[in-house]
Amino acid sequence: MLRLGIIINPFAGIGGSVALKGSDGAATRALALKRGATLRAAERMQRALSALSPEGVLLLGFDGAMGGDTAHQLGLPFESVGATKTSVSEGSDTQHAAQRLVAAGVDLIVFAGGDGTARNIADAVGVSVPVIGVPAGVKIHSGVYANSPEAAGCILQRLARRQWAPLVEREVRDIDEQAFRMGQVRAIHYSELLVPEEPQWLQEVKNAGAAVDELLQLDVAASVLEQLEPGVLYLVGPGSTTQVLLGQLGLSGTLLGVDILLGGELLAIDVGAQEIRHALDAHRGEARIIVTAIGGQGHIFGRGNQQLAPDIIRRVGRDKILLIATTEKLQALNGRPLQLDTNDPALDQQLAGVWPVITGYQQQILYPVGPTSNSETDT
Repeated sequence: MLRLGIIINPFAGIGGSVALKGSDGAATRALALKRGATLRAAERMQRALSALSPEGVLLLGFDGAMGGDTAHQLGLPFESVGATKTSVSEGSDTQHAAQRLVAAGVDLIVFAGGDGTARNIADAVGVSVPVIGVPAGVKIHSGVYANSPEAAGCILQRLARRQWAPLVEREVRDIDEQAFRMGQVRAIHYSELLVPEEPQWLQEVKNAGAAVDELLQLDVAASVLEQLEPGVLYLVGPGSTTQVLLGQLGLSGTLLGVDILLGGELLAIDVGAQEIRHALDAHRGEARIIVTAIGGQGHIFGRGNQQLAPDIIRRVGRDKILLIATTEKLQALNGRPLQLDTNDPALDQQLAGVWPVITGYQQQILYPVGPTSNSETDT
């Protein structure tokens, strides 16, 4: 029987859709809830664990929102190893739960959270027990996470079937706070965790802060500028490539959020999902989304741009999404497809396929885009 430890950071990712960039701290969580954010970490863990059957697996974890509730909802056998000290879980609870799970002799720990949660796990267990992360945070630079909840489910399914994988140490990374305050996204190495080596389902370390070819970005921007149409509302996603685009228009948007552009002017900067919906309602005309891929990982939705919620993407439509990326960024993927993790598996499947990617001035290539299969037997 696979003894599987589970840890859920219930508030992971709560700030994403409301443009708060993260979820750390009680004040941030309170503001996110005030803005209408909803908890999503437990639902994403549930999607990962749904690949398992009750036979041959025993879940262990803290009672309540950190694990027990999800196990019971899925009808999976669960053994409690404790509970949070307060009604609201903190990083110390994550560490405490991880230590209890190691002491209980689990074979592997699966956790839902972001880079802060990965740091808490690393502080508690180091490389003493294998782990796999279910991506649920806003910023997810670390290489210990699966590409999506379904990808995590594929790994867990293999392990439950005793199809053991080699173990490798993968980097835990987190934001350089000083650089972040200066408007730069630079993930720094923090520690390592031991992870089952399943490359097709694991995300790569985000190479934020890596050197980029600004001339290539300018070529991409020049090509997009020729396509901008008056009267069309553009939702411009985060990233240095989109920032170069706005810079060529003489505009200063946000590097880390979503901006709204109309007629060469910024209507709004750093907006959340609800503000985007209001803008679409008020405009009532054609709208488009401009997004770029995250370097190293290749995600175009679901990492740092949760403001572009599934209903917004559906409303705009796949054929109205402009995907931009330098050839340098695509080459760094070594043939891996661009990734989708919109938090809506059905939408991910609808968006999957071969997409045109603007890679330079009047240059496009076709590149595969698609979610990882949600069943090992499909691969």
